[in-house]
Amino acid sequence: MLYMVIERFKNRDAKAVYRRFREKGRLAPDGLAYVQSWVETNFDRCFQLMECGDVHLLEQWAGHWRDLVDFEFIPVRGSKEAAEIITPEL
Repeated sequence: MLYMVIERFKNRDAKAVYRRFREKGRLAPDGLAYVQSWVETNFDRCFQLMECGDVHLLEQWAGHWRDLVDFEFIPVRGSKEAAEIITPEL
């Protein structure tokens, strides 16, 4: 399953997040795969696409970052898959 992860940097402090990432890496458990990410130009939020078979892995990963980041996890699917699912209903 794919998840769009919206990270809001607490106190608008992206530097603290980047410092920890530089020192410790992503801190993702086995089974949670990073796909791609984008960061707002003002460094307020990061949007990460992550993949895993167990949503609890997202919570485990977020536990390493919750002191610096507020998370929102949104299950998503690719556009091609969405079109295949909805087409029979059109």
